[in-house]
Amino acid sequence: MSRTRLLIVIMLLLSFLSASGCTGTSDTDDAPEQPDSPEPIPEGPEAEEEVEKGTGGNALASEPETVNSETTGQIQTLTVNITAEDQEYPAYISAPAEDGEYPAVVLIHSFNGLEQGYQDMADRLADGFVVVAPQWQTYSRSPSDSGVEALVRSSINYLKNRDDVDPEKLGLTGFCAGGRYTMLFLPQVEEFKSGVAWYGFPYSGGTEVQPDEPASMIDQLEDPMLIIHGTRDEPSNISEIYRYAGELDAADKYFELKVYQGEPHGFMIKEGELSESFVAQDAYDEMVDFFNRTLSNPAPGNSSR
Repeated sequence: MSRTRLLIVIMLLLSFLSASGCTGTSDTDDAPEQPDSPEPIPEGPEAEEEVEKGTGGNALASEPETVNSETTGQIQTLTVNITAEDQEYPAYISAPAEDGEYPAVVLIHSFNGLEQGYQDMADRLADGFVVVAPQWQTYSRSPSDSGVEALVRSSINYLKNRDDVDPEKLGLTGFCAGGRYTMLFLPQVEEFKSGVAWYGFPYSGGTEVQPDEPASMIDQLEDPMLIIHGTRDEPSNISEIYRYAGELDAADKYFELKVYQGEPHGFMIKEGELSESFVAQDAYDEMVDFFNRTLSNPAPGNSSR
């Protein structure tokens, strides 16, 4: 065979292989779509690779994958992957370093993700509480209420399996969208004994992914709730909070309401950082005092549980 004919045969063969997809080129056009990512993407350490024991799609929430762990001063911080509905969610954990059995709090961050300010708040709460802050926006900026509830319940299972947590003393707190979730889930999740809702949305709902308004759950509420809000909150007008408080009172549900004159929506976290203003520090102290009173002692509303 002449050299010219040999080259023609080789070229025809390469053309055939390329058309059949057998060459080493990447298949980027056929790659599956990535899950919706929240904007901004929730901050916080994430797993870069699986550890040997791993946590696959069927892993139990009570056996989370520890991504990292660090002990600084009087607290221990770590990031774990908590599994809910066959999906893994990074969760920031902060706990007292000293051995003991402590009350615990599930912290639900705002619509802007797990910003550094929430991690700093969790670290402060670790002075006397074990705190878990799951990144509920890991797969979607606006996930379904049922998906977030599943993650909250998996976070509870994680806490109940820690040796340093008193499973009878579990609290819930949330900010902005997390405030709505606090109002929504506190009546439905019986493990919680009290909750603190920060500038929430009691009448938000009625959609396919958010079918229920928190206010529609008032009749089911058996636990004390602290509501913290600002009078200049534009996304969640203070008039709606007064209306919600009136409905709680009419239903004889125990609540406390702390209103800060002139404060806007999201006043605890400014540009991603924990505010050090007088109001922010006072509001934080209100939350800690409320949890100390309602988790450590029988409180109005939950004494029958």
